[in-house]
Amino acid sequence: MKLKGAQILIKMIKEEGVDTIFGYPGGAVIDIYDALDNTSDLRHILVRHEQGAVHAADAYSRAKGTVGVALVTSGPGATNTVTGIASAYMDSIPIVVFTGQVPTALIGNDAFQEVDIVGITRPCTKHNYLVKDITKLAKTIKEAFHIARSGRPGPVLVDLPKDVMGAVTEFEEPGDIDLKSYKPTYNPNMKQLSKVVELIKEAKRPVIFSGGGVVLSKASCELTKLAKMMKCPVTASLMGLGTFPGSDPLWLGMVGMHGTYRANMSIGHCDLLIAVGVRFDDRVTGRKDKFASDAKIVQIDIDPTSIHKNVEATCPIVGDCKNTLEILNSMLESENPADISGNPIERQEWLDQIAQWRATSPQRYEQKDDVIKPQFVIDRLHKLTDKNTIITTEVGQNQMWTAQYYHFDQPNHFITSGGLGVMGFGLPAAIGAKAACPDKLVVCVAGDGSIQMNSQELMTAIESNLPVKIVILNNRYLGMVRQWQELFYEKRYSYTDMAKAPDFVKLADAYGAIGMRTDKVQEVEEMLRKGLACEGTVIMEFIVEREECVYPMVPAGGAITEMILV
Repeated sequence: MKLKGAQILIKMIKEEGVDTIFGYPGGAVIDIYDALDNTSDLRHILVRHEQGAVHAADAYSRAKGTVGVALVTSGPGATNTVTGIASAYMDSIPIVVFTGQVPTALIGNDAFQEVDIVGITRPCTKHNYLVKDITKLAKTIKEAFHIARSGRPGPVLVDLPKDVMGAVTEFEEPGDIDLKSYKPTYNPNMKQLSKVVELIKEAKRPVIFSGGGVVLSKASCELTKLAKMMKCPVTASLMGLGTFPGSDPLWLGMVGMHGTYRANMSIGHCDLLIAVGVRFDDRVTGRKDKFASDAKIVQIDIDPTSIHKNVEATCPIVGDCKNTLEILNSMLESENPADISGNPIERQEWLDQIAQWRATSPQRYEQKDDVIKPQFVIDRLHKLTDKNTIITTEVGQNQMWTAQYYHFDQPNHFITSGGLGVMGFGLPAAIGAKAACPDKLVVCVAGDGSIQMNSQELMTAIESNLPVKIVILNNRYLGMVRQWQELFYEKRYSYTDMAKAPDFVKLADAYGAIGMRTDKVQEVEEMLRKGLACEGTVIMEFIVEREECVYPMVPAGGAITEMILV
């Protein structure tokens, strides 16, 4: 069977189980788009900017638990993907990005719309390819998906010269993938796990710390089971929210720079920290020599380069989080329950101490009648939606308030740019999540600054019939930068004032969406109810307290137990 390169690409993508591509056409990929036009069982969602395509593919991957796919043209189309690829790389999200390239004979000649996208993205992809030989195309595509989804997941880029896409060859199935230099370790070392069992039996003040790796390995049930057996409190990084039910009494809340007082204090005073699928980034640890300084640390991660990278682990375990926790739970079930749940008196003293931290410095805000507090909007949003609602966010204060006041009970329902912190992520991510889960309510929480980064994707939502709800917390500032300027730069608000901004209600109308706005506390819940119930894409703009800050906050360079509380 003879096929064009573009036809081979489509065939191999479908064989990987892909049903949706986010993309934007151009000259270098015109053969691929011609092949797509003759394909009925592969949906293409036309974005309005290539960055939006990658963010949408990222969120699609997270919401559906599969590999997301983006397709763009060469040159500026390819370079526009870099921010999205870097964000996926930082958060370990499996996506494959296909970029067009000039014909192979012109590569290196500064041809029209030529860039070395393989060289540009080498630092922010798990792997990337330039396909110069059509006979290697099918195998390359299969390898790309294998690498993206296996081990520690991540983005893979495949660069496709125009002449390769237009060439014709006899198609042959590539067979099984066997990469001799790439063999992820899925099963843990049993001797190391035996040490963990002993550490658990000895612990008086244990804490479980869950991260994004638990989401990616689908290990939430196993982690919850471990916590219940140990009667152990649980905290999570921003990327780990939802891996343990936010409504459970053992839940401590998020840890780190804007974590809860009880979570940060628990980390500071625990004697055993079981860290699962976390890389101990700086926003979590604060001052490293003060982080869990009295604790023995168990670190479970499939990526061996993450072990000891930021924090020295007492008992490192390389392995898949789900596999490791399944085996650990099985080992613990064979033990005396009293041994793994600790001395009842000592463990109760620990839980009582945590309860005291919770009572003395709870997560709180004071809502008065004169101006809307942003926390109040998130609190009401949480109460008006159910656990199946998917929440995406932009980046900044809106992101932190959502993490603090929207309590997630299951994984894959909080989608945010964690490691790179990309403004403009939330709206295209909401579209990608809605494409993955059309029957679920999808809400994007945004700031007035970040929503302007990719507001053009409103057209994508409407044209593709992917209705999303957008909650804008409008404080007329670049809020998080302004907060730092208030606290550490004597209120010199240098270029963070956003008082002059678009009329978001008119913007919604211009795109064919529904726009709403209020600055009245009494109308917050009513407008949320109305906006969430409306058919179609809706912008709900809330004029909130201008100089509200996100608390608690750990100042840069401080220990996470040294928090600014109010």
